[in-house]
Parts: sequence; structure tokens; C-alpha cells
Amino acid sequence: MNDVEVIPDNSLNPVNTQTWVNGRHLVRCVKVIRETHDVKTFCFMSQTPIMYFFKPGQFVTLELNIGGEQVMRSYTMSSSPSVPYSFSITVKRLKNGLVSNWLHDNLNIDDEIAVHGPVGNFNCIDNPTDKALLLSGGVGITPVISMARWWYDTNGTVDIKFVHSAQTPRDIIFLKELELMNARIDNFDLSIICERYDPGQSWHGYRGFLTKEVLLLIAPDALQREVYCCGPEPYMAAVRKMLMEIGFDMRQYHEESFGATPIEVQEDAEESAEQALITDEIPVPGFTVEFVDEGMSVTVSENETIHTASTKLGVHVPKACGMGICGSCKVRLLSGEVTMEHNGGISEEEEEEGYILSCCSKAKTNVSIET
Repeated sequence: MNDVEVIPDNSLNPVNTQTWVNGRHLVRCVKVIRETHDVKTFCFMSQTPIMYFFKPGQFVTLELNIGGEQVMRSYTMSSSPSVPYSFSITVKRLKNGLVSNWLHDNLNIDDEIAVHGPVGNFNCIDNPTDKALLLSGGVGITPVISMARWWYDTNGTVDIKFVHSAQTPRDIIFLKELELMNARIDNFDLSIICERYDPGQSWHGYRGFLTKEVLLLIAPDALQREVYCCGPEPYMAAVRKMLMEIGFDMRQYHEESFGATPIEVQEDAEESAEQALITDEIPVPGFTVEFVDEGMSVTVSENETIHTASTKLGVHVPKACGMGICGSCKVRLLSGEVTMEHNGGISEEEEEEGYILSCCSKAKTNVSIET
């Protein structure tokens, strides 16, 4: 009997798949979907198989090169981890929006970019419920559609009230998908409110703005629900006000709050850069912050952050949110003590390894930092 050489069929071997963890990752754009006239969804995958598990509602921070300068910007993932081998962000083109316009005009299929994440306390895993009220305005729909997709794909029994506000019918993002979920499962109830409709458009839903009267008409049991809210700050402020007026327990209220670096943070950094010119001449009471890799140090007051220290010295430390959410300003504390008040941008494991978020950490003693 002749020996027969058997050639293994590699296609049948199990895929050696990695799992996504918070950090810096290179990803490739694999699909661009036009959602509305000014909104696009960008889908990403890795060159090697990675399971992109995250908590629905969390976000990533994009690291981009625009005009020869590094720019960081955070976006909620609109996809669900129930589709694990890719993730998506959905971006509205904003007037004078540096990053949104660049993404719409320049990011194409097969382009590779770096992302940081996933992070964020605003999610439906850490804040579970049996009865959800999802409130969104405009492109603020992205984290709550991720939650809805997760519950829908995993056959969750969560009773969902999905209330979305848009300017006009043509501005409603994910409309067909929302209508499909509304038609297919009994535990999903969709309500859409349009501020107005233009000539030639037809609209049979709610018109105007979300008010407490409309809210209670849509969700008479709102006081018994967990609320997840995202939208422009005026929208979220209005939602908070109406919920408090109806006696809602705000411990059951959760909102997305990251965004561009606040103006006061930017002004603080600019002022610190100007003061750097006289730091060596006028002693400043406080603590010394040493950046070991750069061989530079500076004295800061107890109210100034580690990131302010880096700005004074011209040491580049990436920063996007300025509020301890995105995690892009992470550095390692080699010695000394700091106080850190973050909003979910760093894990307990990273803290145990000595990492801190420079944007929200203040020195308690003299410290040394590795960037």
C-alpha cells in the first residue's frame, strides 16, 4: 500500500483571534455608508482578526494627521459588539468642523488610521436595566443606536422606548433600521420628533420639540425607566430640566458628555505656555514635574495638571477631551503622588501599572513622568 501525503487544509484551522483592549490600534476603513445628506458611517477592521468587543455606548478617539498636525477627536461607536469583527462610527459634517469635514472629504476605503480605546462610562452594560428610555438629538443617536442594536441582536428582553429628535425628516439617521426594529419586536417602541418639515416633505410623526408633555405621552411610565441621553448640550440640558420637573430620580439618568476640549481648558494651556517664559525667573510655589524622557522639568501649582506642565515645557502629550474620558493623554507616573479625577478613560489595570491621565491629574508631591 502506497503512502499518501496528506496536505492539511489551513482553511479549516480555527482562527487565532485577539480581543480588543483599551490602547492604540491601527485599523483600516473597509466601508463608507452615506446615512443622510450630511452624515456618513465609517466601518473599520484590523488587518488580522480582532474581536472588537466593547460596551454599547462607549467611544474611540481617532488619531489623525490633518495639515501636517496631529489631531485627536473622540467619536461614539454606532455599531454593536454583537457584530464583533468590525466597528463603526457615524459622523455628521459640521460647519467649520475640522475633523468631521476631513473625514467626509478624505477618509476612503482601505485608508489606515490609528484609534485609541474603547473607553467610556456611558453604556448599558455598567448601567443595566429592564426598562430603558433612549433619548437622542441629531447625531447624538450614535450611542443609543449601539445599545438598541445590542439588545436587538442578542434577543434582549429590555422594554425599550426609543425617542429621537431631528430637524427635518431628511435628517433622521438610521430611520429604516429603526422602523424595522419597531416592526419586528414587541419590546421596541419608536417615536421620532421633527422640528419642522420642508416644502415637498411629508411627515406624520411628532412635530416641534421634545417637551415634558410629549415625553409623558410617549412614556407615561418614564419615572420607572432608566434614561440614556445623548445630543447637543442644549438638548441634554432641556432633558435634565424636564426630568427634574416631573420628579425623576436622576440616579437613573445617564448621558454622554465627551466632546472637544473645553474652551477654558484651551485658554488655560495657552496661558501656561505664556507663563513658561518667566517660570525660571519667578519662583512658583508648588511641585516639580519632571519629564524623564525629555530631561526637562517645571514647577506647577497644586491646582495645575500634569498636562499643563507638559504644555509649559513644550512636551507633546496627545489630548482630545480634556476631561479624563478619552484616555489619549495617558502617561506613566514613575515616582511621586498625584490626585486623578477621571471619567472612565483609564482602567484599573492601567492604574496598577502606574499610568495616569495627564489632563486630570494634579501633583501632590514632586513627580517624575514617562511620556
